[in-house]
Amino acid sequence: MVESESRELLFDCMTPIEIRLLTDNDTDAWWKLRLEALERDPEAFSSSVEDHLKLSRDEIRRRLTADPAKNFVLGVFAKGKLLGTAGFVRETQPKSRHKGRIRGVYLNAELRGRGNGRRLVLAVLDRARKIEGVEPRALKIGRHYIDEEYMTLRVR
Repeated sequence: MVESESRELLFDCMTPIEIRLLTDNDTDAWWKLRLEALERDPEAFSSSVEDHLKLSRDEIRRRLTADPAKNFVLGVFAKGKLLGTAGFVRETQPKSRHKGRIRGVYLNAELRGRGNGRRLVLAVLDRARKIEGVEPRALKIGRHYIDEEYMTLRVR
């Protein structure tokens, strides 16, 4: 029997979820969920459990609140518990700051397979679309773009 089959699910398909911007008040919940993500799905992340354990709560708080207009983390909550995250990071260099990346996507196993991951990523894209100057081009020099072959989803 698979582990998830041997216990009662805490969140069923009727459990309402909330997707919202994480704040400094979510620091501890994010830290715990990120540790879960790194332990359960280490191949999905470039960071390791060891890297994560070295992060101070102050560093996490700084990352969550540094510039929420351009860099942000959204969380999926069910019954008040943080169960998923996805972040958006905008490039900072002048020639590439019109680009951003979705990163750190994780959804607790109990919420998977019901469209919640898709809803989370779409919420990130919706917020990213509202950021001034984000465009789907690879490199900008003056008024000209130099495209590279990447998988892209046009946000405008």
